[in-house]
Amino acid sequence: MSTRHFTEPAKKHLGQHFLHDRRIIDMIVQAVDPKPGDRLVEIGPGQGAITFPLLDRHGELTVIEFDRDLIFPLTDAARAHGTLEVIHRDVLTVDFSAVARSGAGEGQIRLVGNLPYNLSSPILFHALEHAAAIRDMVFMLQKEVVDRMAAGPGSKVYGRLGVMLQAYCHVTPLFDVPPAAFKPPPKVDSAVVRLVPRAPETIDVADPAMFTAVVRDAFGQRRKTLRNALSKLCDAAAIEAVGVRPDARAEQIEVADFVRLANSLAAAPARTDHA
Repeated sequence: MSTRHFTEPAKKHLGQHFLHDRRIIDMIVQAVDPKPGDRLVEIGPGQGAITFPLLDRHGELTVIEFDRDLIFPLTDAARAHGTLEVIHRDVLTVDFSAVARSGAGEGQIRLVGNLPYNLSSPILFHALEHAAAIRDMVFMLQKEVVDRMAAGPGSKVYGRLGVMLQAYCHVTPLFDVPPAAFKPPPKVDSAVVRLVPRAPETIDVADPAMFTAVVRDAFGQRRKTLRNALSKLCDAAAIEAVGVRPDARAEQIEVADFVRLANSLAAAPARTDHA
């Protein structure tokens, strides 16, 4: 793969770090393992490090790129590799469900990308809103974020991000990526993770807004007990009624416990507004 088309340096304000390590690139492509009929959508193709190998393997790819200066050299270089569709938008404004409906096949997309570190959590939550349209996601993120995504109760990094993602997806860390794999190298380690949305019939969340409110408030002040952290949503009796200790802290509670509590509050005849 040649990068002679690209003269634009990485833009710090966009959180750009361009991947260049061929071994890591091959590992990511292998993790994606595109099959005929897959609708691949890459977030933030940058200089095409993952884009071109995916095109070589699959022949077709849709990319979402915000930086206008990268679009022409990307599309120009892509002609030698396959068919590239470019969506020039901020990824947080892209309707993944509409993208899925616009393609052929089973109506689901596969997301891949080296996500900008300053936008990784918002992008993940945005993807969750369209989980039914997404078959799987293979993302490279800051390792600290991947650790939080996959953490379980009792871990120091278990928190809102992990609970929200694990309620809707299977989260599997794949491998770590050192700073030297990028130009310019970031100051932190990275990691690649796979997320597979759960089948709709296996997601137990009855009221997504209530679930979001419970998890948000529970982790809002980590040192508080659930009795105090959730005082605006419910009392101690409501917490105890679903088998959860009101004097426990959020980092001690299983994902299923948060779901059960949120469902109980959502079903109550009169409850505090959680908008």
